[in-house]
Amino acid sequence: MSEYRVAEREQNLAELAYTQIRQMILEKKLPGGTSVVEGRLADHLEISRTPVREALMRLAAEDLLVKQGSRSFAVRNVSAAEFFQGIHIREILESEAIALSFDRLDRGLLGSLRAEVVELGETPEQTAAQWQLDDRLHLLFPKTTGNGVMVRTIDSLRTLTRLCEVSYPLGRVPASTVEHLAILDALLDSDANAARQAMVTHLRNVAADCMEILRGG
Repeated sequence: MSEYRVAEREQNLAELAYTQIRQMILEKKLPGGTSVVEGRLADHLEISRTPVREALMRLAAEDLLVKQGSRSFAVRNVSAAEFFQGIHIREILESEAIALSFDRLDRGLLGSLRAEVVELGETPEQTAAQWQLDDRLHLLFPKTTGNGVMVRTIDSLRTLTRLCEVSYPLGRVPASTVEHLAILDALLDSDANAARQAMVTHLRNVAADCMEILRGG
């Protein structure tokens, strides 16, 4: 095998490792504070250590991981202050994304998302499928605007707040289902203002639930 093909294969494996480890973090399989050891992950993913090492360095550069030792990392713990700051900025940006994308949204896609929200809402425990649906719903609006900066900023803020949700599991699938349906129903009713307010209400409720947990409620 040529050196080029070896390098290409290693790069593909590094991308695969990055995607899988990132997904494990965001889907709560690796909660905040969990040690992430290169060798163990390589064994788990059934690939060599080199692509895993590259993936871990990339995740550390994105602040999903923090260095813990010479060959290990830990999943970053997001402070409560960062969480609430992130939620506040998300309120502003995500409600604005709804306003900017309103005239371009595909009603058929909105209807399909609504059906998925209803179906997955029947399972009260947080599942990987629910995390993925949450990502698709919240990123639909900035992506529809065509504003790449807005997409990257919201995605980054969602990652930040997700890490805190990993540290303090909210268990709020039933509430999120109702709130997501309020957003989608307002859009299907062609009421942009109601949809914007529903998004703000949803994010404020997430913050309120997290505050209740932090207070020991």
